[in-house]
Amino acid sequence: MKHTSHLGWPHLMAWTLPDLGRQVKQAVPRKPEVPGLAHSVPATATVPRMTWELHLLLLLGLGLGSQEALPPPCERSTAMGSSFTKFRWQSSTKTTSTLWTCRWPRLQRRFCRDSASWPRHTTTASPGNSFRSLSSVTSSPWDRSCSPGSQKTGQTALSSCKRSQMPSCVPGRSNCTRSGKSWERRDSYWVMEGLLLSEMASTVKGMLQNFLDLVKTYGHIPNGGRVYYLQRSQPPLLTLMMDLYVTHTQDVSFLQENIGTLASELDFWTVNRTVSVSSGGQSYALNRYYVPYGGPRPESYSKDEELANTVSEGDRETLWAELKAGAESGWDFSSRWLVGGPSPDLLSSIRTSKMVPVDLNAFLCQAEELMSNFYSRLGNDAQATKYRNLRSQRLAAMEAFLWDEQKGAWFDYDVEKGKKNLEFYPSNLTPLWAGCFSDPSAIDKALKYLEDNQILTYQNGIPTSLRNTGQQWDFPNAWAPLQDLVIRGLAKSASPRTQEVAFQLAQNWIRTNFKVYSQTSAMYEKYDMSNGGHPGGGGEYEVQEGFGWTNGVALVLLDRYGDQLTSGTQLASLGLHSLVAALLVSLLPW
Repeated sequence: MKHTSHLGWPHLMAWTLPDLGRQVKQAVPRKPEVPGLAHSVPATATVPRMTWELHLLLLLGLGLGSQEALPPPCERSTAMGSSFTKFRWQSSTKTTSTLWTCRWPRLQRRFCRDSASWPRHTTTASPGNSFRSLSSVTSSPWDRSCSPGSQKTGQTALSSCKRSQMPSCVPGRSNCTRSGKSWERRDSYWVMEGLLLSEMASTVKGMLQNFLDLVKTYGHIPNGGRVYYLQRSQPPLLTLMMDLYVTHTQDVSFLQENIGTLASELDFWTVNRTVSVSSGGQSYALNRYYVPYGGPRPESYSKDEELANTVSEGDRETLWAELKAGAESGWDFSSRWLVGGPSPDLLSSIRTSKMVPVDLNAFLCQAEELMSNFYSRLGNDAQATKYRNLRSQRLAAMEAFLWDEQKGAWFDYDVEKGKKNLEFYPSNLTPLWAGCFSDPSAIDKALKYLEDNQILTYQNGIPTSLRNTGQQWDFPNAWAPLQDLVIRGLAKSASPRTQEVAFQLAQNWIRTNFKVYSQTSAMYEKYDMSNGGHPGGGGEYEVQEGFGWTNGVALVLLDRYGDQLTSGTQLASLGLHSLVAALLVSLLPW
């Protein structure tokens, strides 16, 4: 997942609508030049002054003559703010200003009633400044926003969905924050594991409360803390996170207060992301990622516009909707979804919503089991039975459509083609991690699956796929949570050999973390495991340092195998101690 955009920082947007004139197109920047910005203007660029009407047309993304087959990516109209932030380049006096937000349809209501929540003056920031430091010197909406309200009240929403009321930790940053724009649910699961091992349960509770508040407000957890993410969600791990916290703290009262909100979030997936599959006269309900909204992604507008120019005009809305579904999956982007068209390595062949993903359904299967256990613990037998039956139905569906007995693994199912995608992905073994399987021998069959695909020959981590498409969720990148899915899945086996393989995979991963940390003094969101272990690459943005879920997985593995792991050097004990110290320091609320 692209953290620079999903963390919700404001972006300088680059627009390429062909009908807006040659002068505008000449001013469009092509490369991100400032960390944290989706696009920026080179020092030599000439930026024409635009009226607010032109800005509005640009941001609405209404190409002249285009056909709107799907709803727009933001339910509210888009308007320029009442003031702006200038970004001054160190080598030039050139400046640009394009701060923007999505607003309610009535433009006369576009200003927030709370005057303190919007900057009234121009602020200058150099490329080296972070938006977090910028927020400390201006009364800007970074740390404060108006909550969306009824149109009858005249209240409006700024670009932030909802300000977090509790402290939380940001994936990819070394400190905790109270910002409402910096959260990733999927990342946060592994961040929470590390925090609980660090005895920071109160921070975990704050993170949970923030997520629960989002569900109460919007009915689901959006893809990020901006209103244009409201149509997309994230992999459903909220119930699993609640289980982490309650298991660690035995805070049953917090569970009881919020069990209904957990149920509401699962209802969102049932109502909005269910697909029916049939075989032999039997129909099953499984889930998919699906975002039926047109237009380019606002956070990657120019990229999506440029990509759309490679397909026919009639296919562009579908392409944009599939890109959003890919972003919702967290695997943005991967060959998992590039299964359409004559060139399967091209992003234009993306068909995310046509796939029934193994990991998504395994997460929901585990959530249903946990909800059954939660309700039993709270004395609600009727609801406990409901979720137990839902899990049984999902388990049967996964075995019917996703499990392959011959290969010993589960596979994403293509609902259009009516067949499985037999490519290797670590996510194929998520049901082991989630405990969503009925045959205990499935674990050892999965080991043979790894051997058959020669996955155990990779010494620096499990590759995300065996296809090198240039996307970040493909070879040669390796991601911490995918290592965890496989390692802890295999570790459930009663076979000493399978357990030994799980340990060796953990050993490989920790050594990769330690090697790169020794060279760079940083942990990374992903690693290139093809050449001795380096920070990863590919995709739409530069590799991120930090990094929440990498730290969390490292702490989980150190906790589980700490008496066996070595760094692969003569100073193994000292080396791992220094890594543990660095991980713990990264979780402190500076």
